[in-house]
Parts: sequence; structure tokens; C-alpha cells
Amino acid sequence: MSVDPVAHNRVAWDLQVESGNEWSRPVTPETVARARAGDWSVVLIGYRPADRAWFPADLSDVDLLCLASGGGQQGPILAAAGAHVTVFDNSPRQLAQDQLVAEREGLELRTVLGDMRDLSEFGDSSFDLVFNPVSNLFVPELAPVWRECFRVLRPGGALLCGFLNPDVYLFDNEAMDTRGELVVRHRLPYSDLTHVPAEERERLWGADAPLEYSHTMAEQLGGQLAAGFVITGFDEAPHHSDATAGWLPGYFATRALKP
Repeated sequence: MSVDPVAHNRVAWDLQVESGNEWSRPVTPETVARARAGDWSVVLIGYRPADRAWFPADLSDVDLLCLASGGGQQGPILAAAGAHVTVFDNSPRQLAQDQLVAEREGLELRTVLGDMRDLSEFGDSSFDLVFNPVSNLFVPELAPVWRECFRVLRPGGALLCGFLNPDVYLFDNEAMDTRGELVVRHRLPYSDLTHVPAEERERLWGADAPLEYSHTMAEQLGGQLAAGFVITGFDEAPHHSDATAGWLPGYFATRALKP
């Protein structure tokens, strides 16, 4: 039986919100107040702030798309900092967190439901900046994501993207998560649907856990270049797993410009 990753992960992320996932907790009024005063930061990879030099010096009147970035965190902060923000996400409950903060704080913020591979809701050259924190691991292919990001950006616009190091998927999940051991098990590219039996997935993470897919560096970096982007920045951060954190970067980030 085939699985629709969009439908499955929509339900899965709605449930993540209900269970209090850390990326689904709305920012505080104090954080919004600081952003309004110019003291703001958002997370692109890991837990440290994204490089402010990757953003326009002044966000006022910047049309900004928070791509697959619901949860009541980055979108409201960037809106409070002055940007015209649209949050696009596959989960209604994630978007509801952004709406909650916007209504609570009197922020102008638009939310749109959809699959990050299809941005047909937006016209060509609609945005100055696309902010895409680590989320493309939830879709099976990346080329449509890069093509759509390039299309909706204006010339000179930037795509800020965070993504998982595909090498993290080499390792046996149970050994890594429960014993802190790095046991090589999976050939890459990885998919939850093909590399881990359904019974094991359910035992480890639950039947309704989000489905994940690894993507090669050629798909991540080469895909952006093939779509027409020029990569002007690169960064890395440790993975949240203590098992891999001491051995290899867990996350990468790129800043890519549309010429």
C-alpha cells in the first residue's frame, strides 16, 4: 500500500503540535517586543541564531516567505522585526500557532497551507526572501522545491535554507537513540518507508510519526545551482543527537541568491 507523504506528514505534524514539540511552541510576548525594538534572532539550523548578515539590514517592507516554517516562532519574530511575512506549512496546527501569536501581538501575518514542492499559490517574483529552516527531510524529492523557490523570488532575492546532513541517516536509530552507539546500518539515500519496517517504526517512534527522507549533497547543493541559484553562504551545526554531535556536523545551511 503506497503512502502519501504529504497527507501522512500533515497528520503527523498536527499531532506533534498537540504533544508539545519544541518547534511548535509559540514565542513569548517578550520575544516579540524585543523583535519590534530591533533585537531579534531566528533559528535556521541547530539551536543558535542564524547569521544576521544573511538577511537584509532592514526588514521593513521586505516580502518574506517562511517556507515549511510554521509553529509560531520564526514567522512572528520576522513580522515583528518589520517584514511582510507569509508562513507556508503543511500542517494546519503549525499554522494555527502562527495565527495565535499574530492575533495575540497584533501582527500582520498571512498563513497558507500546502506542500513545499508546490508554491502555485504565489505568483512569479512575489518575495524578496525565502526562509526555510530544516524541513526538506519531510519530502521525498527536492528539485521541485528549488524550482519553486527560484520562481517566487525576485531577482536579487535570497533563499536561506537549513537541511540535515544525510550522513546522519547511515546509523541504526535504536542503537543511536537508546545506547548512544553509532552502528552503520542504512545505505543512502534513506527513506523511512524503505529502510525501516513499519513495525519497527511504530515501536520506535509511533505509527503517526513524521516520515523522513535523506537527500544527497548533490540534491541539496547541486539542486539549488541547477535551479539557477548562486550560493553565497554556507554554515554547519551539530545535530541534536549526542551520539553524532561529537563526530560530524548534523546540519548544514546555505544562503543562495537569485541573480
